Amino acid sequence: MQNPETNLILIVDDTPTNLEVLSEALTDAGFDVAVATSGESAIKQVEYEPPELILLDVMMPGIDGFETCYRLKTNPKTQHIPIIFMTALADTVDKVKGLSLGAVDYITKPFQQAEALARIQIHLKLQNVTLALEKQNVRLQQEIQERVSAELALQKLTQELEQRVADRTKELSQALQDLQKAQVKLIQSEKLATLGQLVAGVAHEINNPVNFIHGNLQHASCYIEDLLELINLYQTQFPNSNPEIAKKSKEIDLEFLRLDLPKIISSMAIGTQRIQEIVQSFRNFSRHDEAEVKKVNIHDGLNSTLMLIDHRLKAKPGYPAIQLIKDYGNLPAVECFAGKMNQVFMNVLSNAIDALEELMGNEQSFENSISPIIRIHTEVVASDRIMIRIADNGPGITEIVQKRVFDPFFTTKPAGKGTGLGMSISHQIVVEKHGGSLYCVSCPGNGAEFVIEIPIKQENLPDPSWWESPDLSEKSMEDQASPLIAQI
Repeated sequence: MQNPETNLILIVDDTPTNLEVLSEALTDAGFDVAVATSGESAIKQVEYEPPELILLDVMMPGIDGFETCYRLKTNPKTQHIPIIFMTALADTVDKVKGLSLGAVDYITKPFQQAEALARIQIHLKLQNVTLALEKQNVRLQQEIQERVSAELALQKLTQELEQRVADRTKELSQALQDLQKAQVKLIQSEKLATLGQLVAGVAHEINNPVNFIHGNLQHASCYIEDLLELINLYQTQFPNSNPEIAKKSKEIDLEFLRLDLPKIISSMAIGTQRIQEIVQSFRNFSRHDEAEVKKVNIHDGLNSTLMLIDHRLKAKPGYPAIQLIKDYGNLPAVECFAGKMNQVFMNVLSNAIDALEELMGNEQSFENSISPIIRIHTEVVASDRIMIRIADNGPGITEIVQKRVFDPFFTTKPAGKGTGLGMSISHQIVVEKHGGSLYCVSCPGNGAEFVIEIPIKQENLPDPSWWESPDLSEKSMEDQASPLIAQI
């Protein structure tokens, strides 16, 4: 196994033999290796030379591996370093304890060199992907903050203009509306492009190594079964083994290996299959390669979107879990712009979660009186259209807010939390790009329901040039803004 980058790995073990075996294997694989023989020395060593990954023995004199892991994970300077435990313990409680302290994996003694190197390579790659995502997230947050500031400044300017040009011509008013609409389109186009590229890229990078591992696990399982059968045949044909073989069988606990090795392979296969499902959800959500109308399964889009926001549905301190009810009908394949429809689902579901979190935050007794619920219902209507209903049992929306909920830059959220673009963009995607309808049904105190209707077949679409229009260039926006600047 060749490592394209040199990574420092710290091995913490009080057994010199283990240190020597692992050090030699990792050095041969292209890694830099540092060693420590106790938890105390490992903590000191990490402080002045942080490694990329730590292999940590559980049973050590002084502070054991669990305590060492706890101290490293509570230190802000070292908490990001992935830790893999090395142990001969087979107790599930011990493994759960290690994982709950922040470890990312276990390597079981005696070591299988190929397996250990494969796990290390995977976790280093995941660490690199995570760091890249964090950097990208910081950049995206900075861009969002800049755009929010620009939008707030534009909103303030718009309010001032409304006061100063109340008696101006309709032409000036129309120019202002055109400028706002152009800004919404430009922002959405950039946002979707960035999100699609990011999600599709991450899915691609993860999918290749996972497919390689998942495909080889089946062969490894067959090989292991063959070897175990061969061992059984030897024991049957030669029941009286020599003392050296008997000693070695006892040292490695052959009977335990027979039982545990197939379980390990099976659990690894389940894990890689789960990663493949997550990657497929990423692909379904982004639909980065589908810029044209295609037949898709709407339920796949809903499910992939739900997977991306699953963390927001789970229970948190002070907030109960949000119950999700999926009442899916029998829908045919629907012709649509899949990626843009997934963006609509994301906006509507995120707003529903925001509403429920706001209600739970204002009413501490919420969890004792009523459970937060989001219900998704799909059905075919009028034989040529489908309907998606997304409802929550939150605080509801007043009639005044309902009239403006799809207006650009309108938001009821605190400054800096909402831009007022999500529902406006969703309305444009559904109505202007798909020839459908998007409306809200709500009453204060009784929750809110957003209803999406789109045709099953996209035959007579409105002219979609508004979405891909070359007039969304910065030069064109400057030209549209010129009359406003002159009037000011």
